[in-house]
Amino acid sequence: MTEAAALSAREIWIRLLLYPSHTLPTAAAPVLVGVGLAVRDHIFAPLPMLIGFLASWLVHVGGVFNDNYELLHRHSNVPEHPELLQALQSGTLTSAGLRNAILVCFALTALTGPYLLGIGGSLAFVIGIIGIASGYFYAGGPQPYVKHGLADPIFIAMFGVVAVAGTYYIQWAAMHSAASHGLDAMQQLPGDVFLVGLPVGALVTNVMLVDDIRDRHFDAVKGWHTFAVRFGLRGIRGEYISLCAFAYAMPLACWLWLGFSVWIFLPLLSLPLAWKVARAVCRFDQTKDLLMMSPMASYLSLIYSALLAVGVAL
Repeated sequence: MTEAAALSAREIWIRLLLYPSHTLPTAAAPVLVGVGLAVRDHIFAPLPMLIGFLASWLVHVGGVFNDNYELLHRHSNVPEHPELLQALQSGTLTSAGLRNAILVCFALTALTGPYLLGIGGSLAFVIGIIGIASGYFYAGGPQPYVKHGLADPIFIAMFGVVAVAGTYYIQWAAMHSAASHGLDAMQQLPGDVFLVGLPVGALVTNVMLVDDIRDRHFDAVKGWHTFAVRFGLRGIRGEYISLCAFAYAMPLACWLWLGFSVWIFLPLLSLPLAWKVARAVCRFDQTKDLLMMSPMASYLSLIYSALLAVGVAL
């Protein structure tokens, strides 16, 4: 009996679909930075922040579920995740169950809408729609953006700008009764909330790049023009190192030009872990060698973000 056949329904849903070691750290990373900025500006509001994080994580999980659903139905001939194909054939996993899980994730996200809308007005609504769209259209819809090689910049923008600024905004709005301001409130936010999260976006994108390296042959068959498919191993490794270098250069830029204190250099403490993951990315390209690098890269983004949050708050 193979390992895939031995997996129970619970193991399939948690280890292969929910994938908490992947989805939780990457969803939490930008939220931490938004919290750090809110603490700095004395507007920390725990309940709006927690509700916002829950909505963000649900969107992220819904997107992961949808990615696997599309894989199993649009590309059932691609053995990218044989354990899921086998589970589908054996009945341990069903299409209806996976489709319903996607709907539940997005429905639960919608349930947070009235609360967040009441606090943040039309801007909170726009942020929510953008988040749901980015999660669903990654692999869903008639023209998934991953197919056109747009996932990398969209991930940087979503995790590095939208999620950080959105976390800050919902706390700012709770303190300023900004529901009546709506989209106009964007102009009242400090400019650095749109910049300081960019290294987080870079590191979260790198999590995806690790997966793209090991899945490049499958992605080519699916017609996905990821960086790895278009430019090969050398190209995507160059992108990974470039994003990593950008992330660790940003504290210096924040100190020089955004007025942060020397505490902004705290994320440099995560460099040993960054070096370990980067070395593996540059040496290996097979699933068995990179399987643990995805969660490790996720934890790196979380650790970096926690240190950055402390740095911007002090």
